[in-house]
Amino acid sequence: MHSKALAPEYQGALTKMSVNSSLTDVLAEGVRHLREAELSGSPQEVARCGLAVAEAHRRLGNVEEADRAWKSSYRSARSAGDLGAMAWALWSGGTLARQRGELRLAFRLLGLAADMGKRGGDIVARGYSLAGLAETGRIQGDYRTVAALHEQLLAEARARGEARHTVWALEGIAQIHRNTGSLDTALAMFEEAAELAGNADDRRGRAWALRGMADIISLRDDPERALALLAEAELTCRAMNLSSALAYNHKMRANVLFRAGRYEEARSMYEEALGEFRAMTEPRGEALARLGLVKSLARLGRDRDDTAADLHELRRTLSRIGLLNARDMVDKAYAELGVAPVDGGTGEESGRR
Repeated sequence: MHSKALAPEYQGALTKMSVNSSLTDVLAEGVRHLREAELSGSPQEVARCGLAVAEAHRRLGNVEEADRAWKSSYRSARSAGDLGAMAWALWSGGTLARQRGELRLAFRLLGLAADMGKRGGDIVARGYSLAGLAETGRIQGDYRTVAALHEQLLAEARARGEARHTVWALEGIAQIHRNTGSLDTALAMFEEAAELAGNADDRRGRAWALRGMADIISLRDDPERALALLAEAELTCRAMNLSSALAYNHKMRANVLFRAGRYEEARSMYEEALGEFRAMTEPRGEALARLGLVKSLARLGRDRDDTAADLHELRRTLSRIGLLNARDMVDKAYAELGVAPVDGGTGEESGRR
């Protein structure tokens, strides 16, 4: 039996904030309570409120503010000797690093967070940090290494009845199956995640699950159903101000349109997603949106040499970010478009939150 979804990253005076709270509301409340905590002189409360501020900024795409906030939260937690709060701050910093495409830093911070959570006896912080490590490896394309960790975390989440974490793990494993060609299994797991998220009132988790379902349904040549699922998910993204999720939703919408041969519509949607990713300084999403845009422009008659040059640059960008499957991604795009390599994909992101 699973409980209703909770948001353990909203701590201290913000524990009553819902997992479905608008991020602008979370930020406003976080800043208010942070100021009160600073006046009270409680470093522990400063750390806990600062975490919510960091997470709201991160999810809104305010990366510089998020960076300052998680570091400030960590310093306050350290001064209070609160290992659990230190773990949560490191988790936030590692998640931000992944969002910014700094995968090596993400691995380092999330590893420290997992260790700190274990030492401090905060099993939820440890679980979230291990999940962050698993997700970072999945985004990188290192499926063999992280698949077992995903399964372990799913089993632990189910045993504890943690709906939100169960949904996350289901979606992560589904994405691995999708990227390795097991579409039936992937769709079944995305559908289970969507149902569980709905029952647990986890609107964010359901939005991501609907996006995963739309991807596979589009691959099965049902673009209208896929677009309808994405439209439903977009309502949640807008209501909760989920900037990153909305950008990835729009990129998936562009993917669906591209697969349906609606290249001009796809071009426009890729451009919209590209602008959203750039606004929040999310280089992985930006590179993948650029890749889709290059493919759309090629289908619309763009010069082959210009297409080849763009694909070459994108391969370098994706490799620099640390995506292990970047070469395959670009090679597929060369083959699909019938363009000769300058030196030698599109790909689909496997990431999340």
